[in-house]
Amino acid sequence: MADSRPAATPGPLHEKMPSWVSLSLRVGGLLVLLYAFLVSISLLGKGFKLFGGGFVEGMITSAAFPLVGLFTGILATTLVQSSSTTTSIVVALVGGGVMPLHTAIPVIMGANIGTSVTNTLVSLGHVARGREFYRAFSASVVHDFFNIFAVLILFPLQWMTNGLERIAVFFTAAFEQVGGFTFSSPLKALTHPAVAALVDLLGHRPWLLVIVALGLMFFALRYLVVTLRSLVLSRVEAFFDNVIFRSAVRAMVFGCVLTIIVQSSSITTSLVVPLAGAGILSLRQIYPYTLGANVGTTFTALLAALAVGSPAALTVAFSHLLFNVLGIAV
Repeated sequence: MADSRPAATPGPLHEKMPSWVSLSLRVGGLLVLLYAFLVSISLLGKGFKLFGGGFVEGMITSAAFPLVGLFTGILATTLVQSSSTTTSIVVALVGGGVMPLHTAIPVIMGANIGTSVTNTLVSLGHVARGREFYRAFSASVVHDFFNIFAVLILFPLQWMTNGLERIAVFFTAAFEQVGGFTFSSPLKALTHPAVAALVDLLGHRPWLLVIVALGLMFFALRYLVVTLRSLVLSRVEAFFDNVIFRSAVRAMVFGCVLTIIVQSSSITTSLVVPLAGAGILSLRQIYPYTLGANVGTTFTALLAALAVGSPAALTVAFSHLLFNVLGIAV
């Protein structure tokens, strides 16, 4: 006798995808988008470097007056999108006797302001979504305002009393016998193949590199936020609250160590902008993390100064460190 029961009609996927497969796909997508975001930042810096070329070094060398040096540091770092690059050039120039200390320190201060431009560019990736953009832009200007207020307080003191240089000279005396050593950023090694391929593909055209970098950045940010939200926002938020950003000190140490590892405060501070846009992190949590990133970025200049082996170069590097530490203190 034939079975009169109707055959089961399979759904679109017949069976629901296992949760671990779905989670793995989302995490994989998140890592791909994060990689694209990091490549876009590196590509943006490469484009600005090609655009600026030797002009940046010449501009830094010509900054003879402290106030001119301050704005030169801002402009030079905005062009190359890396305070580490600017400070390393300054260290080399001071070590070579091309630039005096009293001129170099204002350039270093300006570099701190210039590096925060990247955060603002990253926040523009959220501009089409009002509330999200409000959170992301607020997070991006935390870095700006800290550096601006630190300069407003410390630049006049340095100009009138030469205080930063005096303290830096004291620390230099204890470290000038230490030799230099090298440190390579793992992120640079990770993103270099993709960046090099894009540069070759686009023919070393600075403006085209910048346009492609911004397009890639906006695309990655748009879907980073979507993916972060799909990964159960409450669990992600709990992880940041209970582990990384549990206290201000822990957030500051994390920002400092991460910046030392990747050798770019632009990258580490830009990473939290989409997290703020997604509502995962608050400004209260981001602020100490940003302070730590500011201290961590001085590591590159210290390495460069130790490699140069000049007491004057080491004094500049310590001035950079003192500027950020005193900025936190005040």
